[in-house]
Amino acid sequence: MYKIGVIGDKDSILGFKALGLSVFPVTESQQASRLVNQMARENYAVIFITESVARDMEETLERYRSAPYPAIILIPGNQGSLGLGIEEIKKSVEKAIGADILFGND
Repeated sequence: MYKIGVIGDKDSILGFKALGLSVFPVTESQQASRLVNQMARENYAVIFITESVARDMEETLERYRSAPYPAIILIPGNQGSLGLGIEEIKKSVEKAIGADILFGND
């Protein structure tokens, strides 16, 4: 059975525990990278990562970008959005469609 997990700072992710998701509070990106690799081996199908933690994890995120599992989705933290999540969506749409249909020429 596949699982869903959330990685980020404690204040941003604690609410996801009430929804029944596995939460993993971290304080630095290196810790989060190791955790993503471990979660991929443990049948996590979806991993949500706060943008502030994911900002310095480009190598790890790239490794799983073309893999079917786990799907890694960047979410804003409790301090607000850094724009990284929406940028990832934009790149995925451009790759699939061949054009930026979401934001025009931005």
